[in-house]
Amino acid sequence: MGNKLPPGQFETENWPILHQGDVYEFSEDTWNFRLFGEVKEEVSLSYSDVMKLPKTVSTIDMHCVTTWSKFGTTFEGIALRELVNLAELNEGAKYVKIYGYYNGDPFGYSANMPLEPLLGDDALFVYRWKDQNHEWEEITPKHGYPLRLIPPASFYLWKGTKWASGIRFMKEDEAGFWEELGYSMTANPFKEERYR
Repeated sequence: MGNKLPPGQFETENWPILHQGDVYEFSEDTWNFRLFGEVKEEVSLSYSDVMKLPKTVSTIDMHCVTTWSKFGTTFEGIALRELVNLAELNEGAKYVKIYGYYNGDPFGYSANMPLEPLLGDDALFVYRWKDQNHEWEEITPKHGYPLRLIPPASFYLWKGTKWASGIRFMKEDEAGFWEELGYSMTANPFKEERYR
């Protein structure tokens, strides 16, 4: 699927910045990451807890619903599966909602996805990146620092929650922030699943 342009998209070498609400200002003292919902016991992680987890480096294509696609960006981060491994899931937990800060609320933004496609090397909570024009650098606050989900290329990028704050495990799929406003629940760029 690498370098395959989905329908209705154009290729860019830039990484455009689009977001709703305020840019979150990271404070390590108050930041934490929660694993909750359909779990035997809720898990709360500090920034240092998260950064001690095994790291993955992966090149992931990004497709934004606003019609740009960026190929060949390499990210370093924590694979979503590493966080899943810290929680004992209840039977039937097949969906997740990835939460992030929105106007000061740690759980004000969310995006829903099925869990299974997120268990590979291409679903990362990233903190640094590089491409053909940039050496390794931290993601900026506007791109979601300190942690931002980059989803697999089989999802539009709005599923990539910025300023990530937690994962809620669910048995049933449930609309997130943009989905409640009429965006697709499944968001596959190759099927042009932009809106419901």
